[in-house]
Amino acid sequence: MTLAVVFSRALDGLTAPEVQVEVHLANGLPSFTLVGLADTEVKEARERVRAALAQSGFTFPHNKRITVNLAPADLPKESGRFDLPIALGILAAQEVIDIRRLASHEFAGELSLAGELRPVRGALAIALAARRSSLGRRLVLPAASAAEAARVSGLDIRSASHLTEVVQSLLLEDAVALPQARAPEPGQRPPEPDLRDVKGQAAAKRALEIAAAGAHSLLLCGSPGTGKSMLAQRLPGLLPPMTDDEALEAAVVQGVSAGGFNPVDWARRPNRTPHHSASAVALVGGGSPPRPGEISLAHAGVLFLDELPEFQRAALEALREPLESGHITISRAARQARFPARFQLVAAMNPCPCGWLGAQAATGRSCRCTLDAVARYQGRLSGPLLDRIDMQLDVPAVRPAELMAQPEGESSPVVASRVAAARARQWARQGCLNSALPTGTLDAHCALTPEAAAFVRKAAERLGWSGRSLHRVMKLARTIADLAGAEAVGPAAVAEAVQYRRSLPE
Repeated sequence: MTLAVVFSRALDGLTAPEVQVEVHLANGLPSFTLVGLADTEVKEARERVRAALAQSGFTFPHNKRITVNLAPADLPKESGRFDLPIALGILAAQEVIDIRRLASHEFAGELSLAGELRPVRGALAIALAARRSSLGRRLVLPAASAAEAARVSGLDIRSASHLTEVVQSLLLEDAVALPQARAPEPGQRPPEPDLRDVKGQAAAKRALEIAAAGAHSLLLCGSPGTGKSMLAQRLPGLLPPMTDDEALEAAVVQGVSAGGFNPVDWARRPNRTPHHSASAVALVGGGSPPRPGEISLAHAGVLFLDELPEFQRAALEALREPLESGHITISRAARQARFPARFQLVAAMNPCPCGWLGAQAATGRSCRCTLDAVARYQGRLSGPLLDRIDMQLDVPAVRPAELMAQPEGESSPVVASRVAAARARQWARQGCLNSALPTGTLDAHCALTPEAAAFVRKAAERLGWSGRSLHRVMKLARTIADLAGAEAVGPAAVAEAVQYRRSLPE
């Protein structure tokens, strides 16, 4: 038999399309040709496979013309994930292993020169694609990748550490089965920062609780040292545990990123804090092939942008569509990838370049910026972006004497219990959180009392709100009512929601 076909999978965004690795041995001038739109990393497999076969005790057909075709030919292939399928195809073409058994398996793995299997990126995406295909093939992966993919149920996943182990499981006689992959137990997580550590700032703590209950975006504006970053770091500790679907979806996104997925972070809500020097591509994703950015890596978690006006204007404007849709589509000339981006945005900023606008009463320091400088600084945030941020809160400076005299507040677990109860009401009522309510269902799920409706109508006219701002205030008021356990949205909930739509200080 001079032709062997081995099944594998490429990686295209979050999808893993099937790839047939066809290996043909023929007489002629000895050569090793790799075709099928292979990237440089894939073409380098020739040297890795040659050395791995030799070091593992197998004969490499030096006197044959070897042609490896990665089909379909129009699908780009990258990374070393095809090393193992190519090596097995060469052995099958030489009739070293049972070629009939290859049809019931899928393989992926990078080979070292000694024949050891190294993990591949996107193991979870490969496993999900294999399960969706409903072909019933057994998936063979390197040990670390197999442990990651074992999170996907309903699939036969086998683990291997060396090329010889895979070959022994496919022998014509005396085959040795590979071990079943097992998902590792989640590691010990460091405790989340406690909200009790923040003294004072009762209004900011209340806003943080509301934001956690309804997954609302939040902008904290205040002078240096008022506790903006400290408050933002405590938001993940107020959020309920991830569901299995959320954990799997977040892990898949992290698995296809450059950093990969860390098993210790399983079911732990992402908390991404990119530096303000990050580019638009770093935030929303890009590259060739397209990779997820910070907004996708923060899916089902928190994205904290400190010093918001210091980010590049193009990077901030790129957040506008994902804040509305919950996903990002990255288009390139030859490829397109779609990544989830349902993140909770928390941002912090100073009110002016020097940072002390409005802080003189508590700190004794006065702002030295001109009105034009303040306007230019705040103008770095466009109106459409601010319009998409649900809550905009001023975090005032507190006098040192008052700060030291403040008693300890509620701990994060106490607040988190109220947040969980409010979220449970939302899921039971409408099947989603309030921030994700479709516009067409607002009248049904955010019904206002006559007094509340009159109040919000007058506020919208006086403050010149857009339709988006009005809808976000209604969703915010619904969350406040859920925290209070109220069925109807009354004037008190609307009045509090209106306070969180104030503009930046001038």
